[in-house]
Amino acid sequence: KLTLSSEQGLSKIKPDSITNILTLRYDPSIKPNLPKKVWSDLKPSIQKPSIEFIEKSIQEIIKKQVNVSSVKKICIALSGGIDSALILTLIKKAVPDIHVHAISVKFANSVDETESASRIAAELGADHHIIHIENYLRDLPRAISIIKLPFWDLHWYHVVKKSQSLSKHLASGDGGDELFGGYTFRYKKFLSLINNNSTPLEKAKAYLSCHERDHVPDQENLFGKKSRFSWESIYNTLSVYFDNTLSPIEQVFLADYNGKLLYNFNPINTKILNHFSVEPISPLLSEDIISHALRIPFQYKYDNTKDIGKLSLRKILSKHHIDKLIPKEKLGFNVNTLNLWKSFGQSLCQEYLMDSEITKDGWINKDWISKYIDRTDLDVKYVNKLLGLLAFEIWYRLFITKDMSANTTLN
Repeated sequence: KLTLSSEQGLSKIKPDSITNILTLRYDPSIKPNLPKKVWSDLKPSIQKPSIEFIEKSIQEIIKKQVNVSSVKKICIALSGGIDSALILTLIKKAVPDIHVHAISVKFANSVDETESASRIAAELGADHHIIHIENYLRDLPRAISIIKLPFWDLHWYHVVKKSQSLSKHLASGDGGDELFGGYTFRYKKFLSLINNNSTPLEKAKAYLSCHERDHVPDQENLFGKKSRFSWESIYNTLSVYFDNTLSPIEQVFLADYNGKLLYNFNPINTKILNHFSVEPISPLLSEDIISHALRIPFQYKYDNTKDIGKLSLRKILSKHHIDKLIPKEKLGFNVNTLNLWKSFGQSLCQEYLMDSEITKDGWINKDWISKYIDRTDLDVKYVNKLLGLLAFEIWYRLFITKDMSANTTLN
């Protein structure tokens, strides 16, 4: 039986949790911090969104969360994208005298997103700190010991660790993608895969196929018997979001909100913040902004013809003349996993997965690992999947067999 710790992590193994994490990259059995939403919560009720209302609401939330009488400096996770740039802009407007430390991450052999972040920080008068990460997987045991969940993509650990040395308050643009239509690459592909007669099941399958990083074509073969993997179970989790009268794009918004935001990004980020005793400032995840954003008609979030999202947030940035500093392509903190695989990932997976506890105990199929682990021409989907299995193995050794220390470093 699954038992959840009071800190929202898995403390014992459960088949559904493992198959969901390794297929969807989230576990819907954990208790979320944010409210779960149903399709009626996304029925458009705002004829045209008020940019002034959104901007004013965000500023009010910032003022409420930052007590200027006691808080003299704060940090912000600055990726160089729309969401974090917007929050930094409105922090400087809401509390102009506060000292801001902007934190960005520069991953080895990846697209350097810190250049645009530096320009934004300079324009808005924030001190800019860049974390250089050579081996993204080095501190995986420590990070997993904190979140108590088998995830490998944990850049937030590095951001918060740096933040706590500068301030006890960390701002972010979390929620912007899910609430204001930021996953344009997903929307375009999804619309191309469905038609007016598509069933909820067909839409669920199309939606899953748009998550390029989350599963591989032979996904069912990687699990051992103990995992009891079932495509039917995966599709049942998703189909509910597509069985309603919302437009197809709004159905995707509903699935996105109730997916990784609810059961991955927010719980993980919260646990890491709690561990380092850092207070979050997440204006886009306030109850007022969530409720308002979900009611905005999709055409005011996503322009299908131009394939541009976050239309409302872009208008606010344009008003403050910050839009010119934002790169056109979606970035966020982004590590190049193919290069990570070549430099550290493959050798670490060979070390930990070829004689792994998760295969010995029947959770994962060793033959599947053996088929791909020595290949140098792997598709990025398989690289991500093997890194997911590495995280599962680390979590398993930390919490199940208990033969690994959180202080272990992966070199």
